[in-house]
Amino acid sequence: MFGKLLFLFLAVPLVEIALFIEIGARIGTLTTLLIIFCTAILGAMLARHEGLKTWWRIQERLRSGQLPDEELLDGLLILLAGALLLTPGFLTDAVGLLLLYQGSRQPLKRWLQARLRRRLQVQYWEWYP
Repeated sequence: MFGKLLFLFLAVPLVEIALFIEIGARIGTLTTLLIIFCTAILGAMLARHEGLKTWWRIQERLRSGQLPDEELLDGLLILLAGALLLTPGFLTDAVGLLLLYQGSRQPLKRWLQARLRRRLQVQYWEWYP
């Protein structure tokens, strides 16, 4: 796990710097900075909108006596998307926008659910032999 995080913390900034240099050389520094600024503002607005929709869905599920498991995962992914969109960079913006779109969030959500189920099953059997 540590190795993967170390790789991410080293690789993502390097890729972002390379993208800044390449895109800045093609479209200009001012335009590049304007795009980054606009995606941060637009991303914050979209994340807020999606977050509020998810919050209302959580409230509905709770009022009906159901566990809002899917909605909580959506909320987590929307929070991650918002953080990525506020982080300057083209790669982080692209991933953040993908996470805001519900259709592209579904495969990641299914993967997270399966992983959480496996972890909970393993922990359950460790606690209750």
